Amino acid sequence: MTIDVGSKYEGKVTGITHFGAFVELPGGRTGLVHISEVADQYVKDVNEHLSVGDTVTVKVLNIDDSGKIGLSIRKAVDRPQGQSRRGGRTDRSFEDKLSRFMKDSEDRLTSLKRHAEGKRGGRGARRG
Repeated sequence: MTIDVGSKYEGKVTGITHFGAFVELPGGRTGLVHISEVADQYVKDVNEHLSVGDTVTVKVLNIDDSGKIGLSIRKAVDRPQGQSRRGGRTDRSFEDKLSRFMKDSEDRLTSLKRHAEGKRGGRGARRG
């Protein structure tokens, strides 16, 4: 069986290291799922997400000249259109993001000014 870049396959986890997991693909070939490709969130320990013997769906990212196969579990998951990786929020327009940024900036500036005036003795502070 030929392994094609961009294709998805069912595979079995055959080994786990500190840098990722080895997955046996159909046809007996083995590829590596790097720790950064195990899950959407930060993965400190691969063992928290995978165990030897687990069956996983993987997507082939690349095959280098020496025949090493790079795999991804997180890219094998189909997401509805418009959802981002982080938090599942739908994408907002640039104007929405800019408006939110301006409001947050104004709130922060107001808070900083109030805090600074209190330290300088402004706003009716008594002088002895």
